[in-house]
Amino acid sequence: MNPQSRSLLLAVSAAALVCLGALGWLARELVGGPGGSADARPSLMEMLEDVGRGGEVDRERQATPRRPAPRPPDPLQWSTPLARSCPSGDAELSQRLSAALADLPSLTERVRIDPTNYGERFRQDAFGNPVDPTPRVVVLHETVYSLDSAINTFRTPHPRDEDQVSYHTLVGRSGQIIETLDPARRAFGAGNSAFNGQWVVTNPSVGGSINNFALHLSLESPSDGENPDSAHSGYTSDQYDSTAIVLADWMRRFNIPAQSITTHRHVDLGGERADPRSFNWAELERRLAALGLLC
Repeated sequence: MNPQSRSLLLAVSAAALVCLGALGWLARELVGGPGGSADARPSLMEMLEDVGRGGEVDRERQATPRRPAPRPPDPLQWSTPLARSCPSGDAELSQRLSAALADLPSLTERVRIDPTNYGERFRQDAFGNPVDPTPRVVVLHETVYSLDSAINTFRTPHPRDEDQVSYHTLVGRSGQIIETLDPARRAFGAGNSAFNGQWVVTNPSVGGSINNFALHLSLESPSDGENPDSAHSGYTSDQYDSTAIVLADWMRRFNIPAQSITTHRHVDLGGERADPRSFNWAELERRLAALGLLC
């Protein structure tokens, strides 16, 4: 056999060996075999499907829960102070609040706050589990200091997590309605918190929070409330009017029941918050009833 024929024969033999090895690899990948199982890694068919579906399978795997999220502490069930009540005979109140509700967009002042003080609503928790970011609970707060002080705080950059704070809406002493954050965004109104056994853990190092599914409204405190005392002189009639129409808008837009309007005091797991102090639930109940939201 001449040298050229021998070289050609060697090349053909080598190619055949490579093909046989590739076929063996393919067989192991398709049916599972020594060196790995079909369950432990994607099969050839799955990889081909991934390519054809533009990475859709990868996204589905990322959405698959990696491990269960921790549950919040045993819940203290919220018992709403708002009684079931249909519109009363106060036609003037009903007409006035209904007109204000219809005019809410023009009554609302909107201000920009610093991006460090809010975030987007998550669709997955820190462990890869899908979560529903739709608002389903409203938390009432008070500012403690003035309306301007609260707005300035929200406008100030806060790089540290523990300093970040915001509410969706502020209600001033004269009934001013200030929207500081669109309800589609996640306000930082309640840190370590839960409501009726629900929270979402988005950062395992700080525990769970209701912020991902909560709306936050804060009333401006009276001047005698700028202290850590347990009570103060309370809120104005204009504040209760504006609070009622903002709540009415949220309740209708997001299908939030009156039973899911709660306080910062109730949801705070650290026991450090007492707001809103001196809140008169009967005043809110009368207004929500006039708007037909408690039937």
